[in-house]
Amino acid sequence: MDKINHSPVKQRRPSTRRLVQLYSALLYNAHLRGFLEGEIYRGNTKALCVPGFNCYSCPGAVGACPLGALQNALASTGHRAGWYVLGILLLYGVILGRTVCGWLCLLGWIQELLHKIPTPKLRKSRATRALSWLKYAMLGIFVAAIPLWYGLARDMPLPAFCKYICPAGTLEGAVGLLPANPSFFNMLGALFTSKFVIMLVIGLACVFCYRSFCRFLCPLGAIYGMFSRFNIVGVKVDGNRCNQCGACVRHCEMDVRRVGDHECIHCGQCMAACHQGAISLKAGSVTLKAPDMDRVGETPRKRRRAGRIAWGIALAVLGFALLWYNVLDPGIQKQDARALDPVLVEARSAPSAAWESDAPVGYEVGQQLRDFTVECFDGAVFHLADCRGKITFINLWATWCTPCVQELPYFNELYQQRADDVAMLAIHSSFITDDPREYLASKGFVLPFTADTEDETLFNIVHGSATLPQTIVLNRKGEVVYNQVGSVTPEVLAALYEKADH
Repeated sequence: MDKINHSPVKQRRPSTRRLVQLYSALLYNAHLRGFLEGEIYRGNTKALCVPGFNCYSCPGAVGACPLGALQNALASTGHRAGWYVLGILLLYGVILGRTVCGWLCLLGWIQELLHKIPTPKLRKSRATRALSWLKYAMLGIFVAAIPLWYGLARDMPLPAFCKYICPAGTLEGAVGLLPANPSFFNMLGALFTSKFVIMLVIGLACVFCYRSFCRFLCPLGAIYGMFSRFNIVGVKVDGNRCNQCGACVRHCEMDVRRVGDHECIHCGQCMAACHQGAISLKAGSVTLKAPDMDRVGETPRKRRRAGRIAWGIALAVLGFALLWYNVLDPGIQKQDARALDPVLVEARSAPSAAWESDAPVGYEVGQQLRDFTVECFDGAVFHLADCRGKITFINLWATWCTPCVQELPYFNELYQQRADDVAMLAIHSSFITDDPREYLASKGFVLPFTADTEDETLFNIVHGSATLPQTIVLNRKGEVVYNQVGSVTPEVLAALYEKADH
């Protein structure tokens, strides 16, 4: 009689799907140093969308979230068509569909881990199936309608789902940045509190109800579910073997009506429930995971060898990604070296003796900001040393940042009112989705605008944060009196002017 292996180690070994979920989470967030430094990655791959939910503002994220990119594309409809985002969602949908949800989504993995907490569980029912349609309403209202309306009617980006609801944004973005940036606690307000409560409620719901967010609220799952009839990778049913017993649907914890429908995340758990061996995980005609009865002619040694080769390649890719995004990336090396363009560092003229400062050079309050020269969008040259004797305001912003766009008129109004006594420069982030020149063309702003370089030279000088907007205020000697992340109002700007004038 063959001996059955009841080894505790083998029984506790994580499944292939768990390992793939962990792998994708690490690959999406390969910029591990970002968690220590409290800075998000801004390299070239940040313009590419990963398949699953992963917040752009997460310190470790090396790619963009497709849902956030879609909202920004819809908000920019009046200026440009979001063909890239639509194309990448179409590509992911046709190839993977909701297989992304079951295998490649960090948020889905977190939900499953929460559901493992021992508590009474809420089983699926007609009520949960009805609630599963709610995510399509979330898609239509918060992902499509609101960003599109703000973009067309008010020419303002507003990724409504990211701003008001997304638990991934709260967990990965806000909470992920706070430990290394304690000053951010000063800017937390009602919006963060409400989103934090939403995140906690969703997390608690996942403890009692399997993948609550995924089933009832996730707009990305709703998008991928639309491709259920076309996706290439997923679980497939062999009609010649299936006896319509329904065991697969009964054992599934998602609100499916049949294997592979718009609610199916292709996790493959239904394979164990099917006693006919009718279900397999396939990529087109290639079988990725087959029922045990189909493995009669396949030796365990051959399976193990194929698995080791596949995981060896995958781990090599992950190892290179970790090395690249934390050490080898030229942008990282330049950031470490704080390499500054000599053209920006050299002073064209010395400040007036009346406004000389003995403070050390730096970006903290009480230090004098390092001198720089930069060409503005209108062709004028802004030289910081020439601003001595004036109150200087530096604003860090981006077209895709809603609070940034909202507060620009306040800076412009102050500049117009005190043009003889105030110097001002608005610096666009080096990460550009919309052409800032095109955006500003119809606004009528008179304050000077420029964009940072890929080396983030200006952001480095003022210690610019990954979180926008940020305001820096200098007194007449060029000394920093204010340098903080967060929105400002006309009243705050007036108070900062008075502070810098004393």
